[in-house]
Amino acid sequence: MFRPFLDSLRRHGVPVSLREYLDLLAGLDAGLSDWRPEGFYHLARATLVKNESHIDRFDRAFAEAFAGLDEIPIETLVDQVSIPREWLEKLAEKLLTPEERAAIQGRGSFDELMKRLRERLAEQQGRHQGGSKWIGTAGTSPFGAYGYNPEGVRIGQAESRHRRAVKVWDKREFRDFDDSVELGTRNIKVALKRLRQWARHGALEELDLPGTIRASAEHGYIDVQTRPERHNAVKVLLFLDAGGSMDDHSRLVDELFSAARAEFKHLEHFYFHNCVYEALWKDNRRRWTETTPTWEAINRFGRDYKTIFVGDASMSPYEIAVPGGANEHWNPESGETWLKRLRETWPDHVWLNPVPRTHWGHTRSIAMVREIFEDRMQPLTLEGLTQAMRLLG
Repeated sequence: MFRPFLDSLRRHGVPVSLREYLDLLAGLDAGLSDWRPEGFYHLARATLVKNESHIDRFDRAFAEAFAGLDEIPIETLVDQVSIPREWLEKLAEKLLTPEERAAIQGRGSFDELMKRLRERLAEQQGRHQGGSKWIGTAGTSPFGAYGYNPEGVRIGQAESRHRRAVKVWDKREFRDFDDSVELGTRNIKVALKRLRQWARHGALEELDLPGTIRASAEHGYIDVQTRPERHNAVKVLLFLDAGGSMDDHSRLVDELFSAARAEFKHLEHFYFHNCVYEALWKDNRRRWTETTPTWEAINRFGRDYKTIFVGDASMSPYEIAVPGGANEHWNPESGETWLKRLRETWPDHVWLNPVPRTHWGHTRSIAMVREIFEDRMQPLTLEGLTQAMRLLG
C-alpha cells in the first residue's frame, strides 16, 4: 500500500531503495509506530532518510503521498468525515481584550481535545463563525482558524497568530534542510563539521578502551589507560564584509558567525567593507578609530589557517581595480592587489557569497572577485557551504 509513497520519494529526489522500504515495513510490523500520523511520519523519516539535506524533500513527498495526514480530515480520527473548505474561509477575525482571553479555559489534556474534535465533526452540519463550540472561524472555539483559544487545533489558517495551537494539521516542518535553501544556524553547524582536523591535547581524562584491553591482557589485571580528549584543531580566519548592500544579508551572516564561533575553537575574525584594503577592524562601531593594519594580520597568522571571506562582492569595479577607488577613503593600492596578497598568504581559502549563484552574472564585480580567487567562490547555501568545506579540507 506504500508503493505510491516510494514513487513520490524518488520523484522528489530522496534516494530511497528497496532495503529502506523493507525496513519501514518491518518497523510497522514491530509496532514502532502508533496509529497517529506523527508516529508514522517519524518512523518513515527515520528509516527512509539517510541525509539531513533530504528532509525537506521527504516532507514534500510525504505531503503529496499522504495529503490526508497533514490536514483535517484524518480517517483514523474522524471516520471519513471531511470539513468543507467554506467552513474555514476567513470572513472576520476575533479581537479579544487580555481580560477576555484570560477567561477562556483550555480543555486540559490532548486526549480530551481530540475527543471533542471527533464529536464536533460527527455533529456539525454547516459553517460557523464567531462561536465557542463548533469548527469555524473568528471565535473562541478550540477548532478552526482566525480565532483565539489557549489550547486549540489550528485548521486551515495560513500562519500562526497567537502561537497557542496544540496541533496544526496543515503545518509543514523542516523546510530549511534542503541543500538549495538559505541557511539557519543549525544547518551551518552541520556543514562546518566537515572541516575538522582532530588532535589530542590536554589532560589524560578520556578512557582509552583499546589501550586498557591491551594493557590488561599483558599485565594479567585490569589496567585502566587514559588519553587526552580529541579536539578540533583546525584554525580559521574569517573576513566579513559589513555595511552597504550586505545589510540585506545581515541575518544570514549573523547565523554563520554564530555557528563558526560555536564550532571552531581557534577562530579569528576581521571586518571589511566591500573589498579588503590596507586596514581591517574588529568592531564596526569603532571602525574609523580602532583598525588593524592588513599587513599585521598577514604577518600574525600562519599559512596553516583556513581563510573564509564572506561578502556579496557587489560594488563598483573601480573599488577592486583602481587605487583610490574605495568608496569611503583613498586607498593607495587597489583592492585587487590586497586580495591577491591574502589569497597567496593563505592557500586554503574560499569566498562565500550570499547572493544566489543565478544572479552572479549580473554584477561585474562578482566576476572580478571570482577570477581573483580562481573560482573558489561558493554561494551561501547548505550545498555551497559543503563544497566550500571540501575546498578548505
